[in-house]
Amino acid sequence: MAKKKRSYDSDFKLQAAKLVTDSGYSYAEAGDRLGVPSSSIVGWVKKYKKSGYLPESSEGSPANELKTLRKELKQVKLENEILKKATVYFARDTL
Repeated sequence: MAKKKRSYDSDFKLQAAKLVTDSGYSYAEAGDRLGVPSSSIVGWVKKYKKSGYLPESSEGSPANELKTLRKELKQVKLENEILKKATVYFARDTL
C-alpha cells in the first residue's frame, strides 16, 4: 500500500519556516512539533527566503543572538578569571 502524500497550505508552510527563522527552533524540533519531516521544513525555509517572504540573513534571529551572547559571556568569564589571578599575584607582592 502506497503512502498518501500530504499537502500543506502555503500559510502553514510559512509559519513552519518562521518557527525556524524567527523563533530559533532547529529544523528537527519544528518538524517534531508540527508532525512534518524536517527535510520539508528545510525546503520551505529556502523557498521563502528566496521569494522574499523571509529575510535572507538570519543574523537578528533569537537563536543567533543567543549564540553571540553565549560566546561573549564565555569571553567575559575568561577575562574575569585572568583579572582575579592577576589581583592575587599582585596582592602577594604588596604584603
